[in-house]
Amino acid sequence: MRLDLERVRLARNQIDPVFLDTPQYECEPLGQVLGCRVVLKVETLNPVRSFKGRGTETVLTRLLDGGGARSVVCASAGNLGQALAYGGRARGVGVTVVASARANPLKVERMRALGADVVLVDGEIEEALDTAARIAARTGARLVEDSRDVGTCEGAATIGLELAELPGALDAVLVSLGAGALASGVGFALKSLRPGVPVVCVQPEQAPAMTLALRAGAPVEVGVPRTIADGVAGRYVIPEVLADLSAVVDDAVLVAEDSIVAAMRLLHEHAGLVVEPAGALGVAAVLEDRARFEGTTVGTVLCGSNVAPADVDRWVHAPRPTAGWSH
Repeated sequence: MRLDLERVRLARNQIDPVFLDTPQYECEPLGQVLGCRVVLKVETLNPVRSFKGRGTETVLTRLLDGGGARSVVCASAGNLGQALAYGGRARGVGVTVVASARANPLKVERMRALGADVVLVDGEIEEALDTAARIAARTGARLVEDSRDVGTCEGAATIGLELAELPGALDAVLVSLGAGALASGVGFALKSLRPGVPVVCVQPEQAPAMTLALRAGAPVEVGVPRTIADGVAGRYVIPEVLADLSAVVDDAVLVAEDSIVAAMRLLHEHAGLVVEPAGALGVAAVLEDRARFEGTTVGTVLCGSNVAPADVDRWVHAPRPTAGWSH
């Protein structure tokens, strides 16, 4: 296990308070629909609209405290890049973000608005990472790699510290799973402080790389992701992150695209919240297995809300189908 509880506690003092102590509360209307008590941890009410600021704040603070480079580069589908740009601007650190040319245009626009130099490349996040690594080698910038850089995981783990402070018992915590920083961080903190709480990771069926690796105990070859949840749409598994996750995760489940959209609708209708697809995965998991969670108390992390207005209209506001709607 690469994560350390004392470093996680220290990270709480390194992170801009704007990202800390996010709302965590029982959403009774949503629970009535789902048949269980639902505690929402809302990580969307900050300047970059996602949890990623916790990790990038940790990484940047450690970098500068150690006398490191004054420029950084990362590959990002959008949320990590926004968070890194926000923190870099505040510290006078130059930020370059490499993204897929097919990345969410809203996220690209916001990265640029926050001062990042955005480089678009053909391909997916893996091709973006290759380009970012070449830029780092050529310029001397520090390469910040989500999840591989333990600071991104330990920053995310501060979410787990806050969840552990909830007064009531949790029967499970549902965490979106992509490259693994959020799930490994939250899982580590909870297993350190509330070891009896099961940690369940949730990933789209159309982007299952880490879930299949957890089940197999080793990376598994998967096809190109075809999910609307761009924030968790990686294809490859980082072995050391897989090892971290294996130590703290109790289960990992896959959900369908229709369930992700249904979960986004429910969060909007019953919690008044707009979340991006990756942020709705926990609710989607309850929708797909109501019997498992019936009568229990589940917590879920709403990890981001960077979704283009056109997609909100298409997924959240569009009329429900008149037939076949089961949620």
